[in-house]
Amino acid sequence: MSGISTVKTWIGALTDISLMLVALAIVASVLVGSSLPFFGGVIANLVELVKGLGSNGLVGLIVLGIVLWLFSHRSAS
Repeated sequence: MSGISTVKTWIGALTDISLMLVALAIVASVLVGSSLPFFGGVIANLVELVKGLGSNGLVGLIVLGIVLWLFSHRSAS
């Protein structure tokens, strides 16, 4: 079982790093603009995601709820 625990720890750490990079990309895009080489399309992608969820009505709301539930119920260990 320690192998599964190790994998869960690594996945949790990668998820945390990914979320930090997304936050950094959003802040950098707002401050500098969309001309950043690696972070330029982040805000456009988020806008498209929100539009896609919004255009699907209740289904989009349910998917958003599931994603938020998955992130909030993830344990670090």
